This record gives sequence, structure tokens and C-alpha cells, in this order.
Amino acid sequence: MLAGTPPMGWNSWNGFGSRVSEDVVRQTADSLVSSGLRDLGYRYVVIDDCWAAHERGKTGDLVPDPERFSGGIRPLADYVHGLGLKLGIYSDAAELTCARYPGSFGFEEQDAALWASWGIDFLKYDYCHAPQDQAVAIERYTRMGQALKKTGREILYSICEWGGRNPHLWASRAGGQMWRATPDVLDSWTDTWMEKGNWTGIGIDSAIEAAASLSEYAGPGGWNDLDMLVVGLHGSGSIPGEGATLREYRTQMSMWCVLCSPLMIGCDVRSLEGPVREILSNSGLIAVSQDTLGRPAVMVRRTGKQEVWRKPMADGSIVIALLNRGATVADIALRPVDAGVLDSFRGSVRDLWKKGVVADYSPGFSLKVQPHETVVLQLAS
Repeated sequence: MLAGTPPMGWNSWNGFGSRVSEDVVRQTADSLVSSGLRDLGYRYVVIDDCWAAHERGKTGDLVPDPERFSGGIRPLADYVHGLGLKLGIYSDAAELTCARYPGSFGFEEQDAALWASWGIDFLKYDYCHAPQDQAVAIERYTRMGQALKKTGREILYSICEWGGRNPHLWASRAGGQMWRATPDVLDSWTDTWMEKGNWTGIGIDSAIEAAASLSEYAGPGGWNDLDMLVVGLHGSGSIPGEGATLREYRTQMSMWCVLCSPLMIGCDVRSLEGPVREILSNSGLIAVSQDTLGRPAVMVRRTGKQEVWRKPMADGSIVIALLNRGATVADIALRPVDAGVLDSFRGSVRDLWKKGVVADYSPGFSLKVQPHETVVLQLAS
């Protein structure tokens, strides 16, 4: 099954924006291998907007930018495939992309066939400059979904209309394997104003809130996409936001994993600092994300700014996320009823960040959770 678990990889937009190039893509692919990230599951290398020339060619085909992608996309795909990775590309369901490069509206079959001939494995399909009503969005996304299917090549279809037209209700029928459930998540804990375009992107905190009611709509083959990871940008990427703290980045990783969102790295992996590498490489959390049961966590308790989320796993264990959205440290209790276990539970409780067993577990125990921190526990009988 395509996207049997949430897709993982890297996307060029957050870190590079219009500066993406074939050199960046090749070096990133190399770094995914040398850093061990590929072997942890980060397999898709996705070229976002600005990869194409501003005009289509004489035959109507999209043309790679002659300077930044002078070698063409097919050789780049061959290189990426040779490293055991997959290559993704970007377009838009309108005449223009968000950055005003040629979109694919009216060229769906031609573009899909071209990408298939290049060896593309993933399409991120945006919705800038397109009509706002849901019916048109469904029609346009379905047209591209059918065009991708017609190629005969397995191409993962990422529907990116930002959640405003309830894609969780129809994106799978349009052919999508993942669909954006939120507006753009910027490099910030709180919502922030985006200078170019005069609109507001959301912070990590708001994205988690947006996902709270969507858990039932995701599972193997189709996933709620909470947008790309901002982990490691530190305010230096191509997107707005002053940067989040390492604790807030850990919370993004934690909640994206328990909510089964795709994990698309946005920072420059060619020069990963130790703490960021540790966040992105947390094998215990990645195992939670990639669990074959594919059940996103649900919020089982909220008390003020403190929350408890529960996610069942294929092996029968239970993953619990204790999230403190507040500005001060808080004691968050884990009650047996929250975890879905009996008062007599005496199994192991493992902290997936500290990577150790919680020795003092007893029914109703509590942990101190720092501001904007998420503690992730796994309970196994």
C-alpha cells in the first residue's frame, strides 16, 4: 500500500524557498544517507516551488530552471534513486504556483506524464490562485489524481489546500495519500504575521489544536498533514517566524509523531547541529509515527493549558503524550482511565525522550512538564 504509514522525508521550501537548486538537492540526499536519517525512514526528497522556468516550452511541457537545474530533473531523480531515496516535485491546481511559476491547471495529464517520465515519486500540489469554493477544489484535485493514476507510475499525491475546504472529507477519494489539515506552519510557537502577502501563518501550538478533531479521518493510505517540520530552522529559514526553542521543536516532533502527520524535514540537513539531529533521529518517536496500526492520538483530557493524548499501538502498548501549552511548569497526572488501562496496571512505562523506564509509576502518578513541553510515554504490559 502506498503511504501505509505516514510519509517521511525532506522538503526544500522551509529552508531554501526560491534558492532551491540541483546542487542543494544532491547534497541533501547525500546528507540524508550520511546522517543516518534515510535509514530511520526519511526517504522522500521533495523539490518545492521555484524549480521551473517561468514559461513552458514550445510543446507545452514544464521546463526546469536553466540555471539552478541545468542538468535536468531525470538525472537528478536517477541520482536520488541510486541512494535508495525517492524524488518529489511541486505544482499548483491553477495557472500559476504560489511563487508565480507555471501551474498545472489545464495541463494535468501532460504534466503527470512528464513527471512520470522523469522518475518522480511524489507530487505536492498546492492551491494558490485557485477558486475558493470546495466543489472546484475537489474537481481540480481529482483531475490531477486521475492524471497521476493514468501514468501507471506509483506517485504519492500530497494535496496541499491548507485545510480550509475540509480535505479530510474528500481528499482520499480525489486520489490523495496525504492532505494538509492546517494553514502554513511558520517557525514559531505562536501564530505570526507573514510579511509577503499580508496574511497570517500559524504556530506549532495552533497546528496541534487544529488536529484535535481530525484523528478519525486518518489511517493507512491517507494522512492528515500538519505541514512540514520547522525543527532546526532557528529563525533562519525562508519562512517567517523568529524561531522556536529546542523544547518547542521537540513538542512539534512529539505531536506530529503521535498524530501520525507526515514527517517532512524543513531545515538544512547538510549541517545538522547535535540537538536538532537528536530530535529528528528519535527512533522511539519515529516508531510511534510509523506504527502499522496507523491510529492517530486523540485528546482524552484537557485541564486549562494541560492536555493528555492517547494513541494505541499495533503491539497492544499505549502511547501517552502529556502536553503543557502553558507558560509555567505544571504537574500533569496520568490516570489509568486516561491511558485506557486498569487501576491494577503494573507494566513498564517508558519515557521516549529520556529513553528510560519510569521507575516510580503508580496509578494516578504525575510528572512535572515544562512550558511548551511534551512528555511522551509508552505503556506496555
